[in-house]
Amino acid sequence: MTTTANLTPPTLSDFETLARTAWEQMPGAYRALCGHVELFVADFADAEMLEAVGLEDPFELTGLYMGVDLTQQSGMDPSPEASRVFLFRRPILDEWAERETVTLGELIAHVLVHEIGHHFGLSDEDMHKIEDSGA
Repeated sequence: MTTTANLTPPTLSDFETLARTAWEQMPGAYRALCGHVELFVADFADAEMLEAVGLEDPFELTGLYMGVDLTQQSGMDPSPEASRVFLFRRPILDEWAERETVTLGELIAHVLVHEIGHHFGLSDEDMHKIEDSGA
């Protein structure tokens, strides 16, 4: 019988390695369309990020896209600040602990793809419809 008493959660560095692996496993054409999206890993969203999405509990936010999505960018505008994707380790670990059918790597990849979906101009509702359709 396996016990979890001696298990330790992945560090931020471990988590970042899993996130970078998920990024590298995405199709190259998809990554190329992302341009210069920067990837960050933190334990939690800060107060400003939580306020921006209307949340108070940092455990409710697993990831966040910050930037100008591709549908809003114009060649006439000055170069926008680099788009950023944040993955939040502690909320993702909590969600993973609640699930029994996905690996941590799969969940990180799911959150990463979801946040990059915002870079392409997709809303949460759009992405839920795509997921529900099995596409």
